[in-house]
Amino acid sequence: MRKLTERKLLLATHNRGKLEEIRAMMAPHGIEVVSAGELGLPEPAETENSFIGNARIKALAAMQATGLLVLADDSGITVDGLDGAPGVYTADWAETPNGRDFMQAMTRTWRELDERGVPEPRTAQFRATLILLWPDGHEEIFEGVAPGHLVWPPRGEQGHGYDPIFVPEGHDVTYAEMPAEQKNAISHRARAFRQLEAFLA
Repeated sequence: MRKLTERKLLLATHNRGKLEEIRAMMAPHGIEVVSAGELGLPEPAETENSFIGNARIKALAAMQATGLLVLADDSGITVDGLDGAPGVYTADWAETPNGRDFMQAMTRTWRELDERGVPEPRTAQFRATLILLWPDGHEEIFEGVAPGHLVWPPRGEQGHGYDPIFVPEGHDVTYAEMPAEQKNAISHRARAFRQLEAFLA
């Protein structure tokens, strides 16, 4: 495993919230973080069928454009009764001509489970994959998985995406019924970030 000696990191995202999150994490390590959005870099097409594949596409595009050390991520939900779908297509299932509608995606997911006759508990996992890519092509990968099961109808007002129908393992409320601090402490992204922080330390 390679030591991190670089003092500047490019985050391959156009998401402001994600940028602030990573900036706060990197600050104690003396690492300056700039985002692809701030540099005006285009967002590459995500054409792989795995989370690591799509994270690598984003990382490579940003690294080739700047020559900097890059951190990229990809995430989504995998439903066991749907053979791992929607997986890397999680956001695609929510796409409409007027933007993303996750109620549409959640409804489709539950309907397809019904059509297949999948018994409850309908297990699923939120997954997050982070890739740290150096200009010489070396990479370190960090994966976080949050297991749980799906419920219907949707419950709770917090969170986003599939949060209203996902109950994490060991809990009896959905992500959307949890305070943000509680969800963020146990989420797939938090688990991946903890591995990244351990690597930095």
